[in-house]
Amino acid sequence: MAAPSPSPIVTTDVPARLDRLPWSRFHWLVVVALGITWILDGLEVTLSGSVAGALRESPSLRFTAGDVGLANSAYLAGAVIGALFFGWLTDRLGRKTLFSLTLLLYLTATAATAFTWDLPSFALMRFLTGAGIGGEYSAINSAIQELIPARRRGWTDLVINGSFWVGAALASAGSIVLLDPALVAPEYGWRLAFFGGAAIGLVILLLRRFLPESPRWLVIHGRPDEAEAVVASIERRIAAEGHVLPPAIGTARLHTRGATSLGEVARTLIRLYPGRTALGLSLMVAQAFCYNAIFFTYAMMLTDFYGVPSGATGWYVLPFAAGNVLGPLLLGRLFDTVGRRPMIVGTYMASAMLLAATGLLFRQGALDATGQTLCWSVTFFFASAAASSAYLTVAESFPIETRALTIAVFYAIGTGLGGVAAPWLFGELIESGSRDAILGGYLLGAGLMALAALVTLKLGIAAEGRPLEEVARPLSWADGPQD
Repeated sequence: MAAPSPSPIVTTDVPARLDRLPWSRFHWLVVVALGITWILDGLEVTLSGSVAGALRESPSLRFTAGDVGLANSAYLAGAVIGALFFGWLTDRLGRKTLFSLTLLLYLTATAATAFTWDLPSFALMRFLTGAGIGGEYSAINSAIQELIPARRRGWTDLVINGSFWVGAALASAGSIVLLDPALVAPEYGWRLAFFGGAAIGLVILLLRRFLPESPRWLVIHGRPDEAEAVVASIERRIAAEGHVLPPAIGTARLHTRGATSLGEVARTLIRLYPGRTALGLSLMVAQAFCYNAIFFTYAMMLTDFYGVPSGATGWYVLPFAAGNVLGPLLLGRLFDTVGRRPMIVGTYMASAMLLAATGLLFRQGALDATGQTLCWSVTFFFASAAASSAYLTVAESFPIETRALTIAVFYAIGTGLGGVAAPWLFGELIESGSRDAILGGYLLGAGLMALAALVTLKLGIAAEGRPLEEVARPLSWADGPQD
């Protein structure tokens, strides 16, 4: 039997041309059109927390705290499965194709949540909403990495991931009105809140039509002429703004391919980059547990321990969201200048110490609702940057052929181990009424964040300012992948 002929080799300067581009309106379009994913996720997660009291008071639902935690876990489980399935498709069909598909699923499911009538129907729609958001993570993080110049990749990725909290603020502000029983009946306020997410997503679905397919993905998949056309179009747009384009230095020789097998993805993670795999897992599990445990049960903490009315919890989410937005915004540039490893270690360790301190103050009864919110705000100023850096790390540390599915795998494992059980666990801890039990949950989250910092100290990589092809050489590299 004759040996299969090798795939054609393409010599391209597309990566170098993309990385040397000055910042322009095109890059802001990428930030806005793709960053909406985290705004929508923040909207959904915050709504889930803010409407917890309303769901428990709804005449048709009357959920317990455990029911709310179960529904939130269904959302996260959907995000895990959606990330894996759509991540697999993203590496095969392209980044742009999945933009519309995953966003459309989100729009449909979150709108349908407004019409649910019991726990099974509510949990199912939350599961499907999560599947759409999970699929977005794979496609969007891949595109961000492949379209943004290397020198700005860290800051851009952190700011986009941090925009989660813009959605949180929007949801909080909306919940103040929609969950006020004097303005909207309890049975309808939470339904209108979920409908608002669908309205925002619909606008972005139209905006994404103006984003191109990733030129890097096109080259790898044997479509260099299309990649050339996309890059040339971007260059013309930027030149028309008055920017001077510096020369592109360097070319890459790549074997074209149709798809990357699951076996090759597994080999890349386990055999080619075991250290990076261990690093990514530790970062993702820690931040997922910390965030999902605290934030999905945020409103129940305020109502059960501080007597805050369910309709007023949005006022307390706003300063918390502000801290989370400011963290990546103010610290993000340091990830490109000071470096990835020192900043990841610093933000994870600061988050761990502050979370433990907050738990101890809560246990001692030293906080009121305002004090609790301020402690959370300071803690998550650092934790938000830390969580965003986890997505940055797993997105830039592996070859382009496996990028989307790799992001999905880390997100799925991190969320599955650190996130799906966390809302349920903390829901049960809160329902127990035991401050000692809740302190244990806080210390568990702090321990995971500290462990991730130590793993980064040992295994972190210096990816700042380096082209993606240098950080992780493509599997299709004509001279073979780096070891």
